[in-house]
Amino acid sequence: MGWPLRLRKSERRIAVARASGAEPVLGFGGVLDAGKLIHGGAVKLLSLRDGFATDEKKFNVLYLVSSAQPQFPDDWVAACREQRIAVVWNQNGVGYPAWAGWQAERHNRPMRKLRAAADFVIYQSEFCRASAERFLGASDRPSRTLLNPVDTEKFSPSDVFPPVEPLRLLVMGTQNYAARVLNVLEALDVLLKAGQAVRLTVAGNAIWRNAEREISQKIRSLGLEGLVERRPAFNREEAVRLYQSHHILVHAKYMDPCPTVVAEALACGLPVVASDSGGLPEMTIPECARLIGVPTDWKKMHTATGEELAAAVLDLAKDLTSASRAARAHALQIFDQQTWIAAHGEIFRNLLRNL
Repeated sequence: MGWPLRLRKSERRIAVARASGAEPVLGFGGVLDAGKLIHGGAVKLLSLRDGFATDEKKFNVLYLVSSAQPQFPDDWVAACREQRIAVVWNQNGVGYPAWAGWQAERHNRPMRKLRAAADFVIYQSEFCRASAERFLGASDRPSRTLLNPVDTEKFSPSDVFPPVEPLRLLVMGTQNYAARVLNVLEALDVLLKAGQAVRLTVAGNAIWRNAEREISQKIRSLGLEGLVERRPAFNREEAVRLYQSHHILVHAKYMDPCPTVVAEALACGLPVVASDSGGLPEMTIPECARLIGVPTDWKKMHTATGEELAAAVLDLAKDLTSASRAARAHALQIFDQQTWIAAHGEIFRNLLRNL
């Protein structure tokens, strides 16, 4: 007899207990289990782990992130309800037709249920709030918007600014659709033809179908061999070195809700080229970013073209030193994790007082 496709509820029962006292003790549903490579939505949990006591068996606040959910999140919430443990839901993006197609509701249905079950909702940007209200529906849960944090001591500029010849561009993170990378390769071609000495690093996994083959074919067709470096998945220490050895982050993703790579790049002194969509207008200022105008369209992706990306890069490159300083100053002002941790502490203690 084969193994059952699903565990019966009684076989996967979550055993937790409520931590006593007024100070928050956090549980994350096992998302930070030892041995896992922490990336994406789970990265912000590292900041919470640095700021608060944690215990996956005995805690008084369960903290769930929509883009990094544990196995069986409904069961975790049910167990917390039985033990009078507060539930905080951190809402990232939602499923919408432009990227999720007919599977949008498959992404949204569990998020809708879990957001409704939370005692408090944290939205990663006002864009996240607006898109959740559009696709998950209105919510009566108390809430607050907190942009994703950065450890600005770890993510900081190098003591030595990298030489500006050649200009070094960085694409960072999990690349989930082709135009995010291919359009940047086209931008590299435009820059070279304009006489700009330039190199490009594409760091992170490309996960669309036949991605590596398409990237290689594009590099060959544009004659960019030797000018593009591909890097696989990276850890946080490697990420710092990547930021510090480049000049500009090019983040072409359309309607990105609140990309941590943008906050990390700014903290390391990298100005940003991106589209004027998603959470990017909330995360950047003109002194350290060039945002390319695109329509807001839930049914079709609108990724900036190679020509648009190249023009934005050239504009930023006119005064890289000033843009780099502005990037670092802006990151310290709005992304510093200590401020983010303090805001969470206020939320957690208010919840615990009212349980």
